[in-house]
Amino acid sequence: MATEGKQGLAPDSCAPIKDGNKAEQDGSQMSREEELHEAHLSAKAKRKLRRNSSRDSESSRDSFSDNAEAPSSKGKMGDKKSRSGKGRGLPKKGGAGGKGVWGAAAQVYDVEQPDIRDPNYDDDKQGETVYQTVVPELDDHEFEKAVTPIIQEYFQHGDTKEVATLLAQLNLGNNKSKLPFLSVTMSLEGKASHRELMSRLLADLTGKRMSVEDVTLAFDRLLLDLPDLVIDTPEAPQMLGQFIARAMADCVLPAGFLNGYKGKVDCEQARVALDKATVLLSRERGMRLDSVWGLGGGLRPVKQLVKEMNLLLKEYLLSTDAAEAGLCLQNLEVPHFHHELVYEAVVMVLESTSGNASDLIVKLLKSFWESGFVTLDQMNRGFMRVFNTIQDISLDVPNSYSTLKRFVDHCHEQAVITKALHDQCPTRETRASVSEDERNCLVQAAQ
Repeated sequence: MATEGKQGLAPDSCAPIKDGNKAEQDGSQMSREEELHEAHLSAKAKRKLRRNSSRDSESSRDSFSDNAEAPSSKGKMGDKKSRSGKGRGLPKKGGAGGKGVWGAAAQVYDVEQPDIRDPNYDDDKQGETVYQTVVPELDDHEFEKAVTPIIQEYFQHGDTKEVATLLAQLNLGNNKSKLPFLSVTMSLEGKASHRELMSRLLADLTGKRMSVEDVTLAFDRLLLDLPDLVIDTPEAPQMLGQFIARAMADCVLPAGFLNGYKGKVDCEQARVALDKATVLLSRERGMRLDSVWGLGGGLRPVKQLVKEMNLLLKEYLLSTDAAEAGLCLQNLEVPHFHHELVYEAVVMVLESTSGNASDLIVKLLKSFWESGFVTLDQMNRGFMRVFNTIQDISLDVPNSYSTLKRFVDHCHEQAVITKALHDQCPTRETRASVSEDERNCLVQAAQ
């Protein structure tokens, strides 16, 4: 029974406990709803406060204008003022920022000059374009490589205008003083005609392609380098003195060039060159030294060439030096007139009374033939001139026919002349037969 009583009371005792738990749950739920409501109200108050602060800032800006209108919702969409709630509420970058904006109001842009270094630079759209050819300045090696062929060609054609045109295509830069130095050095190793051409070239180029100061520096360097130049050209001091005298006469060097060296020269070769120039200028005062190098090549008169060739042959008969005679023949620079040397040599054999003159002349002609100084055409022309004038020569030299025959035979044996030329040698018998034929023709014509 007792057990039944306890079991019967159990349900009744549990009911109050369940009612208490439910009350507690309802209370906690109510408290959370209140907290959410309070947070919502707080957030709403903050938004209201923020809107009021924005309106106050707008009203403070609009107070500066009497005709200010209230901004519409559409206007706020394109407004550039900050919406973050921070700052003074002014537009970004003063109203000049943003996509598609060309800058602030009333801003004036200057015309910008195009920059050629700009990667987007287009010369076709920049108006008139001027193109200029830039020639790089020559260094020492390139200068000598470019100028040397020009000077060598000038020694062949002698045209100073052609040289000036070719030099105008080069950027000499600071190497202008090296032009006369290289040119004079090359002419010292050449012939007298080359030095005459070089003096003319210096006179024509001074004031156009180079200045008097450039030429002065070049001759100063030549005087300093004379000890080295003498090694290859022993006559360099005398030649340089002639160059200086000619340049001063042509106003290529200043008038006080020699005075600047008085008492200041220690080099013996330089002193010789300066003394040579002083002597030439004192002798030819007031005159151009046009003949300081002599008349070269075909510019000489024929009588002078004949005289020099006769002198050459006489000196050879005394010295018997064929090499020296060949050098003298080259210095005359008249290869087209070598037939005169052959003619004078053969006539000298015919008129000579010494027994060894014929052998020496044959030796000389053989040397000229083998060295190429006298060509086949010049050799044939010289002998043919003797053949054609042998009759007149025989008037002064009675035994000229026999002497000529022996000389021609000797030349043919030494391979100086050809067999065809040997067969054309005249004799007294051939001349007599020709005279008989001429007499018969005259008799027939008279009948």
